[in-house]
Amino acid sequence: MKHINYLSDFLSKYFVLLVIGVSVGSMIEPEPFIKLNKIRLFDQSLINIGLGLVMFTMGITLNLKDVKLVFTRFRDVFVGCAAQYIVMPFVAFMLAKAFNLPPALAIGLVLLGTCPGGTVSNVMTYIGKGDVTLSVAMTTVSTFLSPILTPFLTMILAGAWLKIDAKTMFFSIIQIVLLPSIFGILVRVLVKDRLEKFSKAFVILPISIVILINGMCIAPNRENLLSSSFVLIIAVCLHNWIGFFTGYMIGNIFKMSAAKKKTVSIEVGLQNASLAIGLSSQFSNPLCALPSAIAVVVHLVSSSLLANMFSKDFSLKKFILIKKAQYEQKRGSVDV
Repeated sequence: MKHINYLSDFLSKYFVLLVIGVSVGSMIEPEPFIKLNKIRLFDQSLINIGLGLVMFTMGITLNLKDVKLVFTRFRDVFVGCAAQYIVMPFVAFMLAKAFNLPPALAIGLVLLGTCPGGTVSNVMTYIGKGDVTLSVAMTTVSTFLSPILTPFLTMILAGAWLKIDAKTMFFSIIQIVLLPSIFGILVRVLVKDRLEKFSKAFVILPISIVILINGMCIAPNRENLLSSSFVLIIAVCLHNWIGFFTGYMIGNIFKMSAAKKKTVSIEVGLQNASLAIGLSSQFSNPLCALPSAIAVVVHLVSSSLLANMFSKDFSLKKFILIKKAQYEQKRGSVDV
């Protein structure tokens, strides 16, 4: 158990660096990852199987308190999830139009925007001194809403470039997300709290899978990534950052506490990019997975920076006041 805890701590501490390292490695030596992409188990790709295991882990780590929180703090959860499913899909659509992205990349960016929050947001909320219980509730609700909202919003918005088969996407999400999550919850109910001592072990599987999935998506798209990297990376970064900023401002509008504003900011800005990668497989063009593959790296780096800033008790009002004071001080010295 000692070695498992050590591995869990190591993966958690160096998660960002490991993702970046594997991403670069898959571009330098893509063949091993391309071979993994060709493997099928039970007629499913390793990416989809991996995502199912991640969602099972999410389900098994939930407890009754997390479920009750959805009802006891309905207003906060509703505001956060509504912001996520309204802001991010439409921002993705507008950025795809503004940057005039090729259809495959535009569809991939919109698909990323319509996906629910990921479990990484819970970790970043904890680091940023946000409301972790609210974060878990928002991730859970957005995930369980995804079979309906993700296909519908993708069909409406990405339909500008290609006819979307919402029915196929619906059943893919049921298969990849909903069923494994429910199965995980049932296991948790049966074993109750006897799994608590293995909590660190449950971190190893999802982190390892996310790292591997990113390499498997970048490897076959190496040439395309190199040729279209700048514009696409800027679009993915802006999508992420606009989400962070808008989420924080929405929390401000609804007069939430500082901890809640941080939480809504992180939850709105972070999507389950790994799920978007899995869902992109229904499109014939592998380029559709590229925005989400880039997003895995971008989200981890930017959310880590934001969480560290939040951990220092950042507030937008304080930031503006500091900048204003610095400007006035600089202006006064120039006048003298």
